[in-house]
This record gives sequence, structure tokens and C-alpha cells, in this order.
Amino acid sequence: MKQDSSQVPSQVASLDKDAYATTDAIISPVGQLKVLSKLEVAKLLDASQSGLYTLFRSCALAVLNCGNYLDDGKELLERYQDFSISILQQERGIKLDVRGAPASAFVDGKMIRGISEHLFTVLRDVLYASSEIQGNPQFDMNTTEGITDAVFHMLRNADLLRSGVEPRVVVCWGGHSISREEYDYTKVVGYHMGLRGLDICTGCGPGAMKGPMKGATIGHAKQRIPNGWYLGISEPGIIAAEAPNPIVNQLIIMPDIEKRLEAFVRTGHGIVVFPGGAGTAEEILYILGILLHPDNRDIPFPLVFTGPASSAEYFNRINEFIGQTLGLEAQSRYKIIIDDPAQVARTMLDGVTRVREFRKNTNDAFHFNWQLKISPDFQQPFIPSHENMSALELHQNQEPHVLAANLRRAFSGIVAGNVKDEGIRAIEEHGNFEIHGDRIIMEPMDELLASFVAQHRMKLPGRAYVPCYKIVR
Repeated sequence: MKQDSSQVPSQVASLDKDAYATTDAIISPVGQLKVLSKLEVAKLLDASQSGLYTLFRSCALAVLNCGNYLDDGKELLERYQDFSISILQQERGIKLDVRGAPASAFVDGKMIRGISEHLFTVLRDVLYASSEIQGNPQFDMNTTEGITDAVFHMLRNADLLRSGVEPRVVVCWGGHSISREEYDYTKVVGYHMGLRGLDICTGCGPGAMKGPMKGATIGHAKQRIPNGWYLGISEPGIIAAEAPNPIVNQLIIMPDIEKRLEAFVRTGHGIVVFPGGAGTAEEILYILGILLHPDNRDIPFPLVFTGPASSAEYFNRINEFIGQTLGLEAQSRYKIIIDDPAQVARTMLDGVTRVREFRKNTNDAFHFNWQLKISPDFQQPFIPSHENMSALELHQNQEPHVLAANLRRAFSGIVAGNVKDEGIRAIEEHGNFEIHGDRIIMEPMDELLASFVAQHRMKLPGRAYVPCYKIVR
């Protein structure tokens, strides 16, 4: 990788003189995106173009901060207020001029190669979404088909659709701030899946998103699998809390949380859920809401909840909440396997095999799940404002898959209030979100969130957890 030789560390005021050390550098692209048009560069750096530079800057900073997890986008931006990144357009290609970047992204004055790759991935995806998706009449973002087509094109542009390859992608969800025992368990599960030739896709951050990838690298190595796939899918609002971990070898930044979640279920052939907090509950409600749709009743999609013995209470609470709100049919769509990594891997392999046979028999693609019906309730971006959170329809007089969509939005708002820059600022300005609904829904939800707090699953590193919501019954 070509690097500018004039990379000079600068001093940043701090109680710990090394904690916030920064570096300036000029970086050349690796492998792709070597050329940009003058229009693309101008659009990226024009502050009037829907804040595209601000978006690029915040995502780039999160990638450069890899390994220094803050769980707080607002704090990250405030810590590195002098950080800037600009494009140097040259006749033979482009370079990035990075100023005030976290010094941890460099070794002996050179940017770590994996971080450099992720940095140019951010540039690729931010530009593509802005230039080719948003405002393009080819994609009708008011229809299910239009949104799904846009997701397909974004994944294809990132070279993440592998036509003709046998189904073997297992999506792993779970918390980024889990216990050491739970993290070690995710590695063992990943190891057993790697031994069985399964690839790993996660939200690309730390904790339950890193562990399965780390374990799978060993399983793949033992089986002499040279091309193990460690796919990371993120989005701008959450990337500061879940910066791509170093194992990710293919990364994509989707425009919002809804398209990120759809990318998971369109590319994955099964899902394993590890312990987490509100964000993991949101993901569980998302996939259950999709599987509960009548059109998806006969589509195989293996779903397993798992953790070590110490995590049994977490999944007991989740299972109880699902039964009380969404019913027995929802509970029938997943298996809970506690403290048995090998059984998790065998279950996923069996499930992925059924997916393969189903898609062969129905002529569906291996690389993109076209048949899965995803209703607009799960596709339209939800802005977690105080008004929108208060207006959520959380009552039993609706289909279970519709209720799941509204519950998912409630948990999405809680995640935003905890870790996303705009959510944190909204809470600081207007106070806690108020969540209204039927008592028969609100009581289980309140109990579930209280259990997360009691189990220290709503914690944020470096500070005590303060709720960003208020349940109104």
C-alpha cells in the first residue's frame, strides 16, 4: 500500500497523553475506487448536498477508531473534533488526506491495511447510495419491490453477491458489550460452524459480532478452507458503537438500519442470536415479524438463540416476552440451545441444507433471498423522534407480524437514545422517550427492559446506564 511519508503525530490535550493521540496521513486506495469523477468529489465535499461530507466524516472516524469502542457516537465526534478527511483528486487517481485521525489506526506511521480497506469501503458505499440510489426513479422507495431492488443493487455494487456458491452464510447477532464468558462462547460456536464450512456474517462490531468470526477463522484453517467469508454489514447511525472489527474481510455500509436488517436476511441462510440487550431484541423482533408474515410460513429459515449456561435467564426472558406479546406461533419459529456450541453448528448446517433444497426446488437464487416477503412496516426508515416514539401502535388488535414491526421500532428508538449521536442529543434536549400501549403489551415490555438492566445488559462503557425511555401504561 502506498503511503505518504509525511505522517506526523500531533498532540491532543488529555489527562492521558496517549489516549487521544492523533496522526495525519495521505492514503492511497487499495484494490478499488481508484478513480472518482469531479462531480462525485464536488458532491461529497459540498456541505449543501444533504450533509454528505458530515456523513462520510463520521463513518470514516468510526472506522479509524477500530478497537477503541465508545458505544457513543456523540462522544466519539466530540473527542476528535479536529478530525477531517478530504479527497485529493489527481489525474491518475485519488488519495485521502486524513487529519487528526486516531493514532491507533497506524503502525510505524503507516495505516493498517484492513482499516485502509474499510475506509475506502465507506467512501464507496456513501457515494453509491447518494449518487445511484437516492432520488433515482429506478428505485421506488415507496414500494416493497423498489426497496428490495435498491438493497440488491447496493450489495451487488459491494461485490457481496456470490452467484453459484452453495448456501453457507450464517448471520450472527448479539450484543457488542457482553461478558467475557459469553464472548468466549461465541468464539466456540463460530469455531464449530467454521469446521462445518459455514461462513459468518455479523454487524461487524465487537462482542458477539467479532467472536463468531474469530472462532470461524480457526475452524476454516483446520479444514484448509482458504476463502473463508467474514461479512460485516453496518449503517451510519450505529457504526460509532460497532466499528468494523479487524477480521471483517468484506464490508458494506447500508444507508439506514432497515436496509441493513434487510441485507442480513436477504444474504444470510440462517441466523444465530447470542445474548445482547435492546439492539438484539430489536433484531429478534425484526426476523420474527418477517417469519410470521403469512406469505413466509413455508419458507425455511433456521433461527437459533444460544449462549452459555449463565445466559439462560436472558433467553428465558426473551422467550417469555415473545409468548406474551406475539404468541405460540412466534415461539415455534426458533430453537433455544443453551451451552452446546456443537449442537448449534449442527442445527444451522441442517437448516442451511434445507434452505438449499428449497431454493433449488423453487428456482430461487442461492445468493439473495428473493422469495422472502418483507412488508413496508419493516422497510420504511423509522425516525426515533419523541413524537414518533409516543405514536407507536403497541396494542393487541393487530396481526402478530404488524405488532412485531411496532415493537421493533420501540426497541430501535431505545437503541438510538442510548448510542446514536442524534438520539442522545434528542434525549438531552427533550427528556426521555415516552412509550404508550396496552397494559398487556407494556407490562411484559417493561419487565423485559428491567431484566436487561438487572443483568447489566443496558450498560455503556465508562458510565452508569441511565434509561432514555419511560413506559406509559
